[in-house]
Amino acid sequence: MILSDLRILEEIEKGTIKIEPYNRADLGSNSYDVHLGKWLATYTDAVLDAKSHNKIEYFEIPEDGFVLQPSGFYLGVTMEYTETHAHVPFLEGKSSTGRLGIDIHATAGKGDVGFCGNWTLEISCKQPVRVYTGMPIGQLIYFPVDGEIEVKYNQKTNAKYSGQPNKPIESMMWKNKF
Repeated sequence: MILSDLRILEEIEKGTIKIEPYNRADLGSNSYDVHLGKWLATYTDAVLDAKSHNKIEYFEIPEDGFVLQPSGFYLGVTMEYTETHAHVPFLEGKSSTGRLGIDIHATAGKGDVGFCGNWTLEISCKQPVRVYTGMPIGQLIYFPVDGEIEVKYNQKTNAKYSGQPNKPIESMMWKNKF
């Protein structure tokens, strides 16, 4: 079951969902539109290593936009800071974004109860496409949780992505033991 617009509004009022900045016009019938923040990042090395801390370089999207290349992989970030304390948030692409050939996440579309931060986007594209700061990039949908949560994500000592800032965050796979 997905929360409706009225339920999302109720949860915002209760404080179990927080979206900043919030704009009522971005609330759909069962989702909330999020926008591309001003920062993108790319990995500095051509070959990434899952056991190593792979470094990234940040750059701002210019006012006249930035052309994503199909050969590239970009980390982006949402303008919106969100908190979700009683539901499972999912970030999905908008149909308008998909129709431009833009994928906004490789695998990480689901958040956890207790996620607090800006969402890092894992962006790739099918053909060159110009993107802009503030453009609608995705939509958040919320699912209720069945049962009690023992430890929320923002309370876990090993939560690698809690409190993400308004800049993309690189993979923290290297923090895992394997």
